[in-house]
Amino acid sequence: MRLSDHPILPVERARSVRFTYRGQELSSHQGETISAALYAAGIKVFGHHPKDGAPQGLFCANGQCAQCMVIADGEPVKSCMELVSDGMVVEPADGLPELPRAVSPPPLRDVETVATRVLIIGGGPAGMSAALELAGRGVQTLLVDDKHRLGGKLVLQTHRFFGSIDAVYAGTRGTDIATRLERDVSGLDSVEVWLNSTVLGVYSDGMVGVLRGDGRYVQVEPEVLLVAAGAREKSLTFAGNTLPGVYGAGAFQTLVNRDLVKAADRLFIVGGGNVGLIAGYHALQAGIEVVGLCEAMPECSGYRVHRDKLARLGVPIHTSHTVLSAQGDGHVESVTIAAVDEAFQRIPGTERSYACDTLLIAVGLDPVDEFYHAARRYGMSVYSAGDAQEIAEASAAIFSGKMVGLEIARSLGVEAGEVPAEWARMAEVLRSKPGARVAPAPVADEVGVVPVFHCSEEIPCNPCTSVCPQDLIFIDPEDIRKVPEYLGGPDADECLGCEQCVVICPGLAITLVDYRREPDYPTVTMAYEFATDTVAIGDQLVALDAEGAVLGSVEVEDVQPIPRGDRTVLLKLRVPAAMAKHLAGVELQGGWASQPLPEALEPLTDEQIVCRCERVTAGEIRELIGRGYRDMNELKAVTRAGMGACGGKTCGTLIARLFREEGVADADFKGFIPRPLFVEVPLGVFAGGSVSTGDPAPGSGNGRDRS
Repeated sequence: MRLSDHPILPVERARSVRFTYRGQELSSHQGETISAALYAAGIKVFGHHPKDGAPQGLFCANGQCAQCMVIADGEPVKSCMELVSDGMVVEPADGLPELPRAVSPPPLRDVETVATRVLIIGGGPAGMSAALELAGRGVQTLLVDDKHRLGGKLVLQTHRFFGSIDAVYAGTRGTDIATRLERDVSGLDSVEVWLNSTVLGVYSDGMVGVLRGDGRYVQVEPEVLLVAAGAREKSLTFAGNTLPGVYGAGAFQTLVNRDLVKAADRLFIVGGGNVGLIAGYHALQAGIEVVGLCEAMPECSGYRVHRDKLARLGVPIHTSHTVLSAQGDGHVESVTIAAVDEAFQRIPGTERSYACDTLLIAVGLDPVDEFYHAARRYGMSVYSAGDAQEIAEASAAIFSGKMVGLEIARSLGVEAGEVPAEWARMAEVLRSKPGARVAPAPVADEVGVVPVFHCSEEIPCNPCTSVCPQDLIFIDPEDIRKVPEYLGGPDADECLGCEQCVVICPGLAITLVDYRREPDYPTVTMAYEFATDTVAIGDQLVALDAEGAVLGSVEVEDVQPIPRGDRTVLLKLRVPAAMAKHLAGVELQGGWASQPLPEALEPLTDEQIVCRCERVTAGEIRELIGRGYRDMNELKAVTRAGMGACGGKTCGTLIARLFREEGVADADFKGFIPRPLFVEVPLGVFAGGSVSTGDPAPGSGNGRDRS
């Protein structure tokens, strides 16, 4: 089903279009992808694999694989990249599709060549920041992105960002940062932007092949290449890992925050990094129950405040747990997890199963750096920035692009100066991992209005210091990773209760306790980023502390949507004095939503799938490793692993892991030889044909081959 409202995102629909799926007429909206339209109609199985009949569905939602393939108007297409058109006939891809009949080839034409001083691959935070630096020095730049708008993954982020408020827009929502950067880049004379355009490969003659959004194939000849293509999600092997309903956080956020489709009813998350934690919060904002989250490590690796936001809303966090299996008849219906010991081995007897219809895999990211390494091999002048350089937060990517843009300008002989020392210092701070856990500063005063800080981990973040009109919130300006300190009190200036710090805090980790009216039952003000119709004056809510522990029941005194709060609502709660300074959140979903099934379900007996495209199991790979195979390319020849549409992007890291598990060191086995093209494309393009389906899909530079 489609979302009818959202607490942060505007819900605006284009005109309706009609299409058929398996003979049934369905409704879509202009500009919507086939996959989004099918999900909105409750259809999550898009076909069956020709090898073993396994059900296939959405996986990456970014055109990187072919798990979501369907037959549209007689031709096989990726449903996540193809727009629905009026009257389109869509059928599931059951077995191998019949190729369209050959037609007369188009006349050959010379490939257009475009020269530019700098070519930037990727219009996310790093690519746009670099373009702004280069434009400020008059450097001609071509920025290429395969989406319908600039911003990268920022356009999917509804939460406020951490970091420095002066350097990287901390305290601003990711969607708004994307809009701001896009506006700045689009107004520059020296920067040309190609949207819906896919970079296919980097060639030995220094050319870069690009399939433009209008279907034309061109070669770009840059003096300098900057790769800022972001990252792709890692996969995981377990029984049932290829069932429709098992996919990554990026695919989930695309469906929910871009397509505004309620992609699940009950969601379970595997992985406690920032990606998984944030996706869980986004699910709650979309009205989706989050059954739980499991993380193999003893602690979540993401920011503590992201973890606490989920815990404070009633989501169980199962640390030192791993996923054993997903179960379901053609689609996910439940998940089984178990505790692990210090060696990450399953502890028998700890298995629990939970009913869910979606399993979100968020176990880390790999840089999209194929273009960078190819350019290095061919001796090109090439740089990388953002996640393509080092996996970090978007705030770090913004600063990374800024610094690399300056370095590129200097390499071209443009008057640019040295990278300022304070830039290098800020870059180091922004890409740093979470630091020490510290106890929040005690709040001794119980008079007037007192801010309470529930952040207990050193991370780069300082928006609260910038909004206090009396400068009563202090974070060391030399190291913004320190936790905030309140400088007010009876012997100093006192808090005015303006609530600005509550609103701007990215971690929703500041509350205000107001003792002025009723000291024994003070009013606690907290931020609330959910629909206002989910809570009302007079409601009794379950209060939670920063760790998610239940404190007791509290009464809602007021619900205040505030225009200046950037879509944040303030809840005012009547709270017993003994509880007031500990209250950090209220339970959004009842504990019943996270109850396990009466008994744990046995894992599926099917062998774990390593290569999704070709349905190759871990057992097949292990057997060949045991027989002495040490080259992944030989494994490809024997099993077809890595030969599918994703080009080994998903299974490559998993096969490497199998070598290690079998005791083979990295130096003793050879990885896949990369394909000449990193993105598949109809070969007719190189013969002078074109790829065009009218308006390209959001996130797509590819359509169907009409040559």
